Amino acid sequence: MIAVDQTPKQALEQFFGFSAFKGDQEPIVKNVLAGRNTFVIMPTGGGKSLCYQLPALMSAGTAIVVSPLIALMKNQVDALRSFSTEDGVAHFLNSSLTRNESLKVKQDITEGRTKLLYVAPESLTKKENIEFLADINISFFGIDEAHCISEWGHDFRPEYRRLRTIFDEIKRVPVIALTATATQKVQEDILKNLDIPDADVFKASFNRPNLYYEVRPKKNVESDIIRFVKQHEGKSGIIYCLSRKKVEEIAETLVVNGIKALPYHAGMDAGQRADHQDQFLMEKVDVIVATIAFGMGIDKPDVRFVIHHDIPKSLESYYQETGRAGRDDGEGKCIAFYSYKDIEKLEKFLQGKPVAEQEIGKQLLQDTMGYAETSMCRRKFLLHYFGEEYDDSKCTNMCDNCLNPRESYDGTKDLKLVLTAVKESKERHRAKFICQLLVGSEGSEMKTYKGSAMKCYGSGKEEDERYWLAVVRQTIVAGFLKKDIETYGILGLTDLGKKFLKKPWEVRLVKERDHGQDEPSALNGAGSRGGAADEQLMKMLKELRQKEASKHKLAPYVLFQDPSLEEMTIRYPVDLEELTQITGVGSGKAQKYGKPFIELIARYVEENDIERSEDVVVRSVVNKSGLKVHIIQNIDRKLPLDSIARAKGLTVNDLLTEIERIVMSGTRVDISYHIDGALDPELQDEVMDFLREAETDSLDDLVEEFDGDLSEEDARLMRIRFLSEVAN
Repeated sequence: MIAVDQTPKQALEQFFGFSAFKGDQEPIVKNVLAGRNTFVIMPTGGGKSLCYQLPALMSAGTAIVVSPLIALMKNQVDALRSFSTEDGVAHFLNSSLTRNESLKVKQDITEGRTKLLYVAPESLTKKENIEFLADINISFFGIDEAHCISEWGHDFRPEYRRLRTIFDEIKRVPVIALTATATQKVQEDILKNLDIPDADVFKASFNRPNLYYEVRPKKNVESDIIRFVKQHEGKSGIIYCLSRKKVEEIAETLVVNGIKALPYHAGMDAGQRADHQDQFLMEKVDVIVATIAFGMGIDKPDVRFVIHHDIPKSLESYYQETGRAGRDDGEGKCIAFYSYKDIEKLEKFLQGKPVAEQEIGKQLLQDTMGYAETSMCRRKFLLHYFGEEYDDSKCTNMCDNCLNPRESYDGTKDLKLVLTAVKESKERHRAKFICQLLVGSEGSEMKTYKGSAMKCYGSGKEEDERYWLAVVRQTIVAGFLKKDIETYGILGLTDLGKKFLKKPWEVRLVKERDHGQDEPSALNGAGSRGGAADEQLMKMLKELRQKEASKHKLAPYVLFQDPSLEEMTIRYPVDLEELTQITGVGSGKAQKYGKPFIELIARYVEENDIERSEDVVVRSVVNKSGLKVHIIQNIDRKLPLDSIARAKGLTVNDLLTEIERIVMSGTRVDISYHIDGALDPELQDEVMDFLREAETDSLDDLVEEFDGDLSEEDARLMRIRFLSEVAN
């Protein structure tokens, strides 16, 4: 055990074997030893745990550390015991222990062996535990993951807000609160709730210079992920998904493509989760595909990439999850896939919650969307969010926007319009209202606040709302506007903004990327934004498609959609099996129309001496056919579509998307029994005739043509029927 008269540095070397502290660790340790309330904001990998572990080992009594996850407690306790000859030096007390195990923990504490006791907040509410802790010598209380206290934090836990009351029931001793992510609002909330306004605050820089940040449009995500992982073969990585179902799907897809991967989510039993986590830590697998249930306190220093299949609910979540990459200061790549549809989906999840919670959730989502869509340095945007200014000239190409900079332009006029609108509307509105004011919108909020009477109304109507939102974002980061978190994002002028309005000077802004626009649907080739990898081959494939379509007397899109052709220019499939791995091409379609296409590609590959990489041949998961079989069998039985959807936990909208995929991959389905009950036979014939002559399969064109007679759902059903009967 550590001698009482040792210095922190001597104790550090004796117990942990380190010869020097990192960053602010030493002053923090001394502050806790001096009995001062302490608040630590330190990025993941900065060494937060040591800030309370070392003073606990050096103090008389036992430190009580509140921790949110059982897995996290176990990791910390195991790590501490590995440094000590005494197993009783650290314990945890939570619902996973048997009665005898709990008694053993309490005995070790009573006999003075235990220096650190990790507890779940729920365990602290038990009367027997409160009574026991009130009788022992407590050195201090520690709160790990302290952002859980704040409703503005990304992982709010109501039981965390009761900690101060429970601590007071036990006894009043110093407190150390620690978190890896906290905006100014969250920091204030933590200090207020814990009643430690006098706490000494230690805030390390949020900048992780070794991390590379990139946002990609969400298109062909699985192919992109597999290609990326194979390019980083043998390296450890984490892939985050929002749903358990998606976790399972991605993990299976990785495995069938020869990648060692395992899933991890709260729906698995504790034993299986622990096993998968251990296999990752022991490097038996390279990749963990997980929900946010994975990662807190995972002390694996060499995670080389963190991929977000879905954009998270807040920038705090994103920052903490990406922070698990490159903790050893080595390579760390952070790739996020983004579609505005994901933001809309997350907004829907907020419905039904209390109004205040919805407002907070929407504000957090707006900031996340801003990060995903921005064209400025991502590191600058991220650090500004956490209240830290960053000189983006130091980014050294460590984000996609600095690596491939967008064109800048003289934004002086735009900036003046935005600041004038904020000033004229009396600094009482959020970004959305300001943007609507500039474009001259006629919404209900505009009428309520008499926006059309303001001089600035419609002063920016040459551009759309998204354009102005991008300008507002850059204006906030540049310090001309401030956003009031307390009032859910109301904009106000800063001193710099007021100074600019009095005497403007030239300000450069950056043209935004188009990441936020909806991705094209699998059935809308005309909307494709992906672009071909090989323009020459794309031109040849389009010419061939036109020729083959004329031969079959069909519209070209019926054979293969543009996204399918684009993928062919990336993967160069030269046989029918490889062709079926292309999105939107199943075995039926490949057999029916594929031969001339693979022959053309094979000739092109040979003539141009193209080296085809095995890496890009992405194999689909065989098990995915389970849903396909379920749908086809039940359509054959003529079951109502809503019943088929309900049986698999899908909405009818989701089911139609699945049926579209089935039909597009060349399999026939007969949903006429459903359509006959919904649409007049004469109308059906008219729609089929229109689709035969249409240049594209655009739903908008279809709904517009039959204005009032055809809903979007009806249009989708008819398009499925047409493609099934004509294309397959």
